[in-house]
Amino acid sequence: MQNPSRPAPAVGYPPANGYPPPQPGAYPYNAPYYPNQPYAQPYNNQPYRASSSRAFVRTFLIAMIVVFISMGVIIFILWLVLRPRLPEFRVDSLSLTNFSTSDTSVSGNWDVRFSAYNPNKKLSIYYDTVDSSVFYRTEFIADTRIPPFKQSKRNQTFVDASFAARDAYVVRRALGDINADRTRGTVSFNVKLLARAEFKTGGWRARNKIVRVWCQSLLVSISSSNTSASGSGKLVAPRDCQVGL
Repeated sequence: MQNPSRPAPAVGYPPANGYPPPQPGAYPYNAPYYPNQPYAQPYNNQPYRASSSRAFVRTFLIAMIVVFISMGVIIFILWLVLRPRLPEFRVDSLSLTNFSTSDTSVSGNWDVRFSAYNPNKKLSIYYDTVDSSVFYRTEFIADTRIPPFKQSKRNQTFVDASFAARDAYVVRRALGDINADRTRGTVSFNVKLLARAEFKTGGWRARNKIVRVWCQSLLVSISSSNTSASGSGKLVAPRDCQVGL
C-alpha cells in the first residue's frame, strides 16, 4: 500500500538522478564511470617490414659478392696451375702463281702453309672460325677461311690456306712499289690470321679468345721481272709469326 503522503513520480520524465528506477526485487545497479580517454591507435608494422627488406637486400648483395670473389679466386688458381701459353705459328712455305699487275689491280694465287705448335703441357687448343688474309704492306689483296682444327698437348699441326685475287684493287702508289720490287726479283707480302680459340683440359674450359697471328715480310722470289707478264715464285725462307690476343 502506497504512502499517501509521498507524491508519485511524474510519468514520462526521467528520475532525478539520471538512472532508471530499480525494479522490484533487482539488485541495485551502479553504472561504471569511464573517464575520457584517447582512441587507441592501430598497430603499424611498416617499419618492421622496411627493416626486413633492407636486411634481405644487404644479405643477398653480400652473398653475391662472396660468390663472385670465390669464383674469381678459383679461376685464378686454375690459371696459375695450368699456365696457358699462346700457340706458336710459322710460315713454312708460300707459293705464288699467275701473279700480275695492271694500272689499278693485282691478280694471283697464293698457297701458304702454316705450322702451328701448342706448347702447353696440360691444355689442348680448339680453333674455330679461322680467317686469313694476304696483304702487300697494309694494302689488302685477298682473304680466305680455313677449316677448324684441334691441337692436343705439345702438338704440331700444319695448316694450309689458299688465296685467290682477280683484279683486286690496290692504290696506285702500292702498285708502283710492287712493280719496283719485281724488277729487283722479290716481292714482300704479309699474311694475317684470326682464329677463335678455346683452351681446355678435361672438364675445364677457358673462355674463348681471339688469337691474332701476324706474319710479316714474307719474301717471295719472282721468276719474271717483267711487270706486264704473269710471274710465279716461292718463299725465300720460313719465317716466324707474331702471336697475340
